[in-house]
Amino acid sequence: MSRTNKGINRKFITFAWIAALTLLTVFLIYRELTAVLYILATLGVTGLLIVVAFADLSRHEKFSSESARADDAAAIGSGLSSSKRASQR
Repeated sequence: MSRTNKGINRKFITFAWIAALTLLTVFLIYRELTAVLYILATLGVTGLLIVVAFADLSRHEKFSSESARADDAAAIGSGLSSSKRASQR
């Protein structure tokens, strides 16, 4: 399977999940089963929090060897020259 077919297949699966969950939500609202909807919403938020908690975000960070420059907006507000003008002198 080519790379573009995998992307299209993933998009189709994603949209199928969105459509199914939308239909389930509308059905639960129509049948006035809000207690079940509240439980599903709580489980969904809990699942999202677990995914975020276990995500390895530090693996993708890229550190630069340069130190962070001062924000020029702070220089404008305090009347100081900007970091670019000061470095060009």
